[in-house]
Amino acid sequence: MLYKNRISITGPESCGKSVLSVELAKHYDTKFVKEVSRSYLEGKANYSYSDIINIAKLQLKSEEANAKENNGLLFCDTDILVNKIWINYVYNKIDKWIEDNFLQHEYGLYLLCYPDLEWQYDPLRENPNNREELFVLYESELKSAGFNYKIVKGQGEKRLQNAFNIIDGYLKKHE
Repeated sequence: MLYKNRISITGPESCGKSVLSVELAKHYDTKFVKEVSRSYLEGKANYSYSDIINIAKLQLKSEEANAKENNGLLFCDTDILVNKIWINYVYNKIDKWIEDNFLQHEYGLYLLCYPDLEWQYDPLRENPNNREELFVLYESELKSAGFNYKIVKGQGEKRLQNAFNIIDGYLKKHE
Protein backbone atom coordinates (compact mmCIF):
# COMPACT_ATOMS: atom_id res chain seq x y z
CA MET A 1 0.00 0.00 0.00
CA LEU A 2 1.28 3.48 -0.85
CA TYR A 3 1.06 6.00 1.97
CA LYS A 4 1.39 9.27 0.04
CA ASN A 5 1.08 11.47 3.13
CA ARG A 6 3.88 9.69 5.01
CA ILE A 7 7.52 10.60 4.67
CA SER A 8 10.18 8.25 5.96
CA ILE A 9 13.40 9.62 7.34
CA THR A 10 15.79 6.70 6.85
CA GLY A 11 19.45 5.82 6.61
CA PRO A 12 22.36 4.51 8.65
CA GLU A 13 22.83 5.38 12.30
CA SER A 14 24.07 8.79 13.37
CA CYS A 15 23.08 10.54 10.16
CA GLY A 16 20.61 12.98 11.69
CA LYS A 17 17.29 11.15 11.27
CA SER A 18 15.86 12.02 14.68
CA VAL A 19 16.87 15.68 14.59
CA LEU A 20 15.55 16.01 11.05
CA SER A 21 12.23 14.38 12.00
CA VAL A 22 11.67 16.81 14.86
CA GLU A 23 12.57 19.86 12.75
CA LEU A 24 10.44 18.76 9.79
CA ALA A 25 7.40 18.10 11.96
CA LYS A 26 7.84 21.53 13.56
CA HIS A 27 8.24 23.28 10.21
CA TYR A 28 5.22 21.56 8.61
CA ASP A 29 3.16 21.80 11.82
CA THR A 30 2.47 18.10 12.08
CA LYS A 31 3.51 15.03 14.03
CA PHE A 32 6.39 12.63 13.72
CA VAL A 33 6.76 9.02 14.77
CA LYS A 34 9.64 8.40 17.15
CA GLU A 35 12.16 5.62 16.62
CA VAL A 36 10.80 2.70 18.68
CA SER A 37 14.11 0.84 18.95
CA ARG A 38 15.49 3.50 21.31
CA SER A 39 12.93 2.87 24.04
CA TYR A 40 12.77 -0.87 23.32
CA LEU A 41 16.53 -1.38 23.72
CA GLU A 42 17.09 1.09 26.55
CA GLY A 43 18.82 -0.74 29.39
CA LYS A 44 19.26 -3.98 27.44
CA ALA A 45 22.79 -5.37 27.28
CA ASN A 46 22.11 -7.33 24.08
CA TYR A 47 19.40 -7.82 21.50
CA SER A 48 18.28 -10.83 19.49
CA TYR A 49 16.95 -11.61 16.03
CA SER A 50 13.42 -11.70 17.45
CA ASP A 51 13.95 -8.29 19.09
CA ILE A 52 14.50 -6.73 15.67
CA ILE A 53 11.25 -8.27 14.40
CA ASN A 54 9.41 -7.04 17.51
CA ILE A 55 10.85 -3.55 17.01
CA ALA A 56 9.66 -3.54 13.38
CA LYS A 57 6.14 -4.53 14.44
CA LEU A 58 6.06 -1.92 17.20
CA GLN A 59 7.37 0.76 14.81
CA LEU A 60 4.51 0.09 12.37
CA LYS A 61 1.99 0.03 15.24
CA SER A 62 3.29 3.36 16.54
CA GLU A 63 3.11 4.80 13.05
CA GLU A 64 -0.52 3.72 12.64
CA ALA A 65 -1.43 5.29 16.00
CA ASN A 66 0.26 8.57 15.05
CA ALA A 67 -1.28 8.58 11.56
CA LYS A 68 -4.67 9.34 13.12
CA GLU A 69 -3.40 12.52 14.79
CA ASN A 70 -1.69 14.56 12.11
CA ASN A 71 -2.57 17.33 9.70
CA GLY A 72 -2.37 15.12 6.62
CA LEU A 73 1.41 14.74 6.67
CA LEU A 74 3.36 12.38 8.92
CA PHE A 75 7.13 12.13 9.31
CA CYS A 76 8.52 8.77 10.39
CA ASP A 77 11.86 8.73 12.21
CA THR A 78 13.03 5.43 10.74
CA ASP A 79 11.02 2.73 9.02
CA ILE A 80 10.96 -0.98 8.38
CA LEU A 81 13.84 -0.63 5.90
CA VAL A 82 16.09 0.02 8.90
CA ASN A 83 14.98 -3.31 10.40
CA LYS A 84 15.43 -5.09 7.07
CA ILE A 85 19.02 -3.94 6.70
CA TRP A 86 19.79 -4.36 10.41
CA ILE A 87 18.61 -7.97 10.63
CA ASN A 88 20.35 -8.95 7.40
CA TYR A 89 23.59 -7.16 8.28
CA VAL A 90 23.87 -8.56 11.81
CA TYR A 91 22.38 -12.05 11.33
CA ASN A 92 22.94 -12.55 7.59
CA LYS A 93 19.29 -13.57 7.25
CA ILE A 94 16.30 -12.11 5.50
CA ASP A 95 13.12 -12.24 7.54
CA LYS A 96 10.02 -12.93 5.43
CA TRP A 97 7.68 -10.83 7.60
CA ILE A 98 10.01 -7.83 7.45
CA GLU A 99 10.63 -8.29 3.71
CA ASP A 100 6.90 -8.56 2.93
CA ASN A 101 6.00 -5.55 5.05
CA PHE A 102 8.82 -3.46 3.60
CA LEU A 103 7.45 -4.03 0.11
CA GLN A 104 3.80 -3.57 1.13
CA HIS A 105 4.29 -0.46 3.27
CA GLU A 106 5.52 2.12 0.78
CA TYR A 107 5.91 5.75 1.83
CA GLY A 108 5.17 8.58 -0.54
CA LEU A 109 8.70 9.81 -0.08
CA TYR A 110 11.85 8.47 1.57
CA LEU A 111 14.45 10.96 2.73
CA LEU A 112 17.64 8.92 2.70
CA CYS A 113 20.08 10.65 5.02
CA TYR A 114 23.65 10.61 3.82
CA PRO A 115 26.21 9.95 6.57
CA ASP A 116 28.10 13.22 6.09
CA LEU A 117 27.59 14.21 9.71
CA GLU A 118 30.19 13.37 12.33
CA TRP A 119 29.40 10.08 14.05
CA GLN A 120 28.11 10.67 17.58
CA TYR A 121 28.66 8.06 20.28
CA ASP A 122 25.54 6.51 21.73
CA PRO A 123 25.43 3.21 23.64
CA LEU A 124 22.80 1.93 21.18
CA ARG A 125 24.95 2.57 18.11
CA GLU A 126 27.32 -0.03 16.72
CA ASN A 127 28.55 1.10 13.27
CA PRO A 128 30.92 4.08 13.50
CA ASN A 129 33.16 2.93 10.66
CA ASN A 130 30.85 1.53 8.01
CA ARG A 131 28.06 4.06 7.58
CA GLU A 132 28.92 4.62 3.90
CA GLU A 133 28.71 0.86 3.29
CA LEU A 134 25.32 0.78 5.01
CA PHE A 135 24.16 3.84 3.07
CA VAL A 136 24.82 1.93 -0.18
CA LEU A 137 22.63 -0.92 1.12
CA TYR A 138 19.80 1.52 1.89
CA GLU A 139 19.97 3.12 -1.51
CA SER A 140 20.15 -0.26 -3.23
CA GLU A 141 17.03 -1.50 -1.41
CA LEU A 142 15.07 1.66 -2.26
CA LYS A 143 16.12 1.50 -5.92
CA SER A 144 15.36 -2.22 -6.18
CA ALA A 145 11.87 -1.70 -4.72
CA GLY A 146 11.25 1.24 -7.07
CA PHE A 147 10.40 3.56 -4.19
CA ASN A 148 10.49 7.36 -4.41
CA TYR A 149 13.53 8.56 -2.51
CA LYS A 150 15.80 11.57 -2.36
CA ILE A 151 19.16 11.90 -0.64
CA VAL A 152 19.55 14.54 2.06
CA LYS A 153 23.06 15.92 2.50
CA GLY A 154 24.69 18.85 4.22
CA GLN A 155 25.42 20.12 7.69
CA GLY A 156 23.11 22.01 10.03
CA GLU A 157 20.82 24.56 8.40
CA LYS A 158 21.93 23.52 4.90
CA ARG A 159 20.81 19.93 5.54
CA LEU A 160 17.47 21.13 6.85
CA GLN A 161 16.95 23.46 3.89
CA ASN A 162 17.77 20.62 1.48
CA ALA A 163 15.08 18.52 3.15
CA PHE A 164 12.56 21.41 2.99
CA ASN A 165 13.24 21.84 -0.75
CA ILE A 166 12.76 18.12 -1.42
CA ILE A 167 9.53 17.95 0.58
CA ASP A 168 8.12 21.16 -0.89
CA GLY A 169 8.74 19.75 -4.38
CA TYR A 170 7.06 16.48 -3.41
CA LEU A 171 4.04 18.26 -1.90
CA LYS A 172 3.66 20.57 -4.90
CA LYS A 173 3.72 17.57 -7.24
CA HIS A 174 1.00 15.82 -5.19
CA GLU A 175 -1.39 18.73 -4.55
